[in-house]
Amino acid sequence: MNSLELLLVYLGIMNIISFLAMGSDKRKAKRNAFRTPESILFILAVMGGSIGSILGMYIFRHKTKHWYFVVGMPMILLLQIALVVAVKMSPIEVLFR
Repeated sequence: MNSLELLLVYLGIMNIISFLAMGSDKRKAKRNAFRTPESILFILAVMGGSIGSILGMYIFRHKTKHWYFVVGMPMILLLQIALVVAVKMSPIEVLFR
């Protein structure tokens, strides 16, 4: 498995976890159960699950009234895209071994 495949598998797993975390927290909110801290939802997004978090927000209609989620999650995604573009355009070759 090369480094790109490994990175894609990692991102896929993180996005699935982030998506499921949003759904789980929404279910817990409806049942008045112990909730997932908002910091954990943001940490999952920063760790590579921003697309899953955004999809979870809108599919489960969860945290969409909180401005810091509505603005923060897309901002994290844009920063991650900018980082990938910067690494790709860098004259230094980045390898994962």
